[in-house]
Amino acid sequence: MAQSLLKAEHIKISFGNVHALTDVSLEIQPGEIHCLAGENGCGKSTLIKIISGVYQRDGGTIEFDGKQLDKITPIDSINLGIQVIYQDFSLFPNLTVAENLALNTEVASKKQLVSWKNVRKIAEEAVSRIHFDVDLDRKVESLTVAQKQMVAISRALMFNARLIIMDEPTTALTKKEVDALFQIILQLKQQGIAILFISHKLNEVFEISERFTIFRNGELVATGNTKELDDKKFTFYMTGREFADSKFTPKKLSDAPVMELKDLTLNGSFEQVSFSLRGGEILGITGLLDSGRTELALSMFGIRPADSGQIIRGGKPVRIGNPRDAIENRIGLVPEDRLSEGLFLQRSIGDNIIISEIDRLTKGKGIYDLEKRDREIERWVKELEIKTGNPDNPVTTLSGGNQQRIVLAKWLACNLDVLILNGPTVGVDIGSKHDIHTILQKLANEGLGVIIISDDLPEVIGNCSRVLVIKSGRIVAEYSSEEVDEKKIIDAMM
Repeated sequence: MAQSLLKAEHIKISFGNVHALTDVSLEIQPGEIHCLAGENGCGKSTLIKIISGVYQRDGGTIEFDGKQLDKITPIDSINLGIQVIYQDFSLFPNLTVAENLALNTEVASKKQLVSWKNVRKIAEEAVSRIHFDVDLDRKVESLTVAQKQMVAISRALMFNARLIIMDEPTTALTKKEVDALFQIILQLKQQGIAILFISHKLNEVFEISERFTIFRNGELVATGNTKELDDKKFTFYMTGREFADSKFTPKKLSDAPVMELKDLTLNGSFEQVSFSLRGGEILGITGLLDSGRTELALSMFGIRPADSGQIIRGGKPVRIGNPRDAIENRIGLVPEDRLSEGLFLQRSIGDNIIISEIDRLTKGKGIYDLEKRDREIERWVKELEIKTGNPDNPVTTLSGGNQQRIVLAKWLACNLDVLILNGPTVGVDIGSKHDIHTILQKLANEGLGVIIISDDLPEVIGNCSRVLVIKSGRIVAEYSSEEVDEKKIIDAMM
């Protein structure tokens, strides 16, 4: 067997009394695509930071290309050929593509004046390695997520990368963009570059990786060849739990629709969208990124009011011109980006839970009822099984799955009739994803009308009693849960 490129063995690290990693190991061969998987908080990011020199390990050994590394600094790891592409890509949004690519080289040259001709040459050479066609004079902030990722990959290859670590690289990408990324990864493999692909998405692990390693609670639970893995084993290794495969079937539907759309149109985004939603059902709406699906969610909630058509509640047309109108009509929206749109990040867990019902938690003359507040927070923490030791902690201390439960709690406290969820499980791990789906099915069975807007087809198929496909702003197909499958949806999308 060829000499390993990276061999990390029996790695340990603690932060205070918290054991972040306990005797974990990872081995990667040259030119190998290796998946490191595990739920949020399992220790994946900690190991990356040890390998890249950000953290110093408490115990264990690391070898790179046969050479033992006693202590690693970030500069050491870069000089060895280790490049990490984090989820935020670590790019300067106010600089151009060319400036981002050439910055490190220009700074390292220690020249007093920048050679713009040289900047252009460096950038052109960098993007040419992965055949990335982009305007080098565009500011990075104007690029799509997929384009930013290509810039980050191009930059990594400038430093003679031998191992590229990609941290959750597909979180905000469409299926088409994921396919394009995978083609780039395969090109890198052909060049002898190893890829450590960090993900918790089953389909991606099976599609791109040759070998896998799975952590749980800071410990190594499994490693091996991906072809020996299946969905059930993967899920069990990740969570320590076994989940039954089943489709949601409504227990009881309301006699009348809880909401109807008739020819709803937002110019430039979608047109003549019509459907009805009954209490007790979960309606799925799916489509590509630019299909109009997100704009439809924003219109139903009044963030981008429709130009024409009707939204009907209780058999009567209602005007949803802003979010307050939606809330008064008992419509809630769990947004696509919980961090920037769904949470007050500087506030506590408890404050985020009760913010939507703060008026109801006041006594006469506007005095805040602290006892009532605490009871309400305790209720939702218990009901949604939010994992926190103290609701007064900042909401940023929670995992992605628990943060999403906070957003759910905020809306459920409003006693809604309709709950719209745009990408309900984006960025959450397998266990939390299953738990959120269970919560949504329970809510539907209690009479809530639920709309899931998502391009995660297994999520839509497994949870929705009806599925609508939107393409170029129009509903082009409708399927019942009995007849829907991924091929039909993809055919309709394309």
